[in-house]
Amino acid sequence: MPESGLTGAQARLVEACRVRCVRLLRENLGPHGILAAAATRRAGARGYRAVFSRDAAVCAIGMVLSGDATLARAADAALATVAAHQARNGQIPKFVDPKGPEADFWYLGCIDATLWWLIALALLDRHAGRPRLRRRFAARVRRALAWLGAQEHQRFHLLQQNEASDWADIMPRSGFVLYSNALWYLVKRLYRLPRRAATREHANLLFHPFDGRVAEYRRARLLADYAKRNAKDRGLYLSFVNFAAYGDEGDVFGNLLAVLCGLADGAQSARVLRALESAGVHRPLPVRAVCDPIPARSRMWRPYMARHRQNYAWQYHNGGIWPFVGGFWVAALAQAGARDRARRELARLARANALGRWGFNEWLHGRSSAARGMRGQSWNAAAFLIAWHAVNVAPLRALGAARKLPSGRKRRKRG
Repeated sequence: MPESGLTGAQARLVEACRVRCVRLLRENLGPHGILAAAATRRAGARGYRAVFSRDAAVCAIGMVLSGDATLARAADAALATVAAHQARNGQIPKFVDPKGPEADFWYLGCIDATLWWLIALALLDRHAGRPRLRRRFAARVRRALAWLGAQEHQRFHLLQQNEASDWADIMPRSGFVLYSNALWYLVKRLYRLPRRAATREHANLLFHPFDGRVAEYRRARLLADYAKRNAKDRGLYLSFVNFAAYGDEGDVFGNLLAVLCGLADGAQSARVLRALESAGVHRPLPVRAVCDPIPARSRMWRPYMARHRQNYAWQYHNGGIWPFVGGFWVAALAQAGARDRARRELARLARANALGRWGFNEWLHGRSSAARGMRGQSWNAAAFLIAWHAVNVAPLRALGAARKLPSGRKRRKRG
């Protein structure tokens, strides 16, 4: 095998995928920034030729890490588009259709669009070495942070949200949700917000109540105790905790973000990655969205999950394979120091994107790997480039949060 730990065929597949990722992102660029999917009739009919805030943020990070000058220059265009449609209260919209009359904020509100937008601004500034975007959008950043602050519980210091109001938009997670609070903790680190330690502490108490720690706050103790007595301990963080409710289906993306965003320390990160591998979330291809899909007879099932017959077991967010999330799986392995394993998973991720003659499909069936959803997904390409960078250049230390962002103020020399 070459020094990379890959066979020659695997190495060629990875390089072919990297080249095609750059090509796809360049093809999906529009006047208003990166669009969610390739220009097909179906994509136009289903609204995928729009600027989605969370997609655009992930794409912006991948674009600046791509090594392609055109992509790097265009990385912030979509971030500016969605910022121009920010609500008066500070919320960033779910998506903006350049041809439509107004921005869309989803049925129950969309909490993670604002989180991802803030993260992308800060990480692009970090990559550039100066706070250009945070200065350009300073007033909008203040409003966005104020809106998120209004969603934060005053004692838990965790965000609260409705069901179906983040990327998994037909899943029943509500209350305190792992995925959103992993991103919130990263936002707090990137923007040096107060009570970061309290956010991390309560996240670990509520989302992993199995290790014997006891919360000081009585209501936190009650929530954690209920989940501890009833939930399945997989070695993972619970997907959500609410009043007498919890999610133990094994949220893969939320757990990967807990590792990458810093909610988990070294031992906790190792535990999470072992548990995900033990659950086989990377098989048949990286990675499934959940460890165990929610069946229709489950207490967690909601009638809306049958919408368009889309979210049944092993499909879509309920056990489908998402190559975009696979990029974060590879990045988490690389961050944990498992570089050879990450390289092999990167090759398997390239295989997932190559299905259907390089379809870059939105998702695959969780058992058969049959390509489903929209072709030409921009964030598949961006996540692959993020993963490639993590494996071949530098691990994503807390998605870039380990190094302090420049504040624009000169430090005074000591002594």
